Amino acid sequence: TCSLLHSPKGFPKLKNDTFLRAARGEETEHTPVWCMRQAGRYLPEFQDSRASQDFFATCQSPKLCCELTLQPLRRFPLDAAIIFSDILVVPRALGMEVLMVPGKGPTFTEPLKEVEDLLKLRQKVDVTAELGYVFKAITLTRHSLEGKVPLIGFSGAPWTLMSYMIEGGGSTTMAKAKSWLYRHPEASHQLLRLLANVIIDYLVGQVAAGAQALQLFESHAGHLGPEQFQDFALPYIRDIAQTVKSKLKEEALPLVPMIIFAKDAHYALRDLAHAGYEVIGLDWTIRPQDARAQVGKDVTLQGNLDPCALYAPKEKIGELVKKMLESFGTQRYIANLGHGLYPDMNPEHVGAFVEAVHAHSRYINKH
Repeated sequence: TCSLLHSPKGFPKLKNDTFLRAARGEETEHTPVWCMRQAGRYLPEFQDSRASQDFFATCQSPKLCCELTLQPLRRFPLDAAIIFSDILVVPRALGMEVLMVPGKGPTFTEPLKEVEDLLKLRQKVDVTAELGYVFKAITLTRHSLEGKVPLIGFSGAPWTLMSYMIEGGGSTTMAKAKSWLYRHPEASHQLLRLLANVIIDYLVGQVAAGAQALQLFESHAGHLGPEQFQDFALPYIRDIAQTVKSKLKEEALPLVPMIIFAKDAHYALRDLAHAGYEVIGLDWTIRPQDARAQVGKDVTLQGNLDPCALYAPKEKIGELVKKMLESFGTQRYIANLGHGLYPDMNPEHVGAFVEAVHAHSRYINKH
């Protein structure tokens, strides 16, 4: 249960560190596994606890976030928990209003249209004042996990957040946001820099609150070509890793492993391998062998089963997992999906995925 009685620190001892060992490149008996969006709408208990609730009000309730984070761990032997939150809490911290519209998804009431609109954003963000609710949720969840598995914190990356702030929601082309990159490169960098600064403080704050690993979601990387990625995404992705690490050192906080997930950015894997992250997350559109060849031996890979594979019969899921493990190898590898779980997925199939990773990787390791 997620009761608020615990003292802020003095966290329980970690019992299963397989995920952290794999992230750092140490040997593991089995391949660790977790799922993006594992705390989510595919679980009936999630729908029960959140159905009547406003989405961002849920994000602001540490007790609810804790409960939703723990739900999948009660069902499945996952090797990590990821805090229930949303990447759009960062634009909200900058003063933008975002609503979660049923059937439509996240919607900004006033997206950025002109360069002048940047002046409406908070230029200095006190992350504890604006995002302290996430820190409280992390501390509470870390205690409530009782050391079962490590807790992952996360943030959206600057380009992905910028694209939402200009598009005002989801988009198939990102044409409005990309037009800024071509028409207003200086203003784009100004916005990306502002976002990066907030994200750095936000990630450091998550570690201070108890997060044991961090994932940066560059979910909209695939909308950029190699040159735009090089100019507008990669420099900030690099800077976030380096600055977070130097601030963690300065503040005598644990140096936690960091994961970069740049969806559809195959062209950038070599660069991402040298961007300062211990782990690179992969979507399902790349061959494991190709990814391994590009990133080399010093980085852990995470991914990359097509989420739609979970619609297959359970035996088929097992076969696909076995093939994936043989392609990646069981070491320096964290099993995951190539994107988040979808709301209509059968929880039993998620369980079959998790169990197949454990069973097949143990078998491969023994033989």
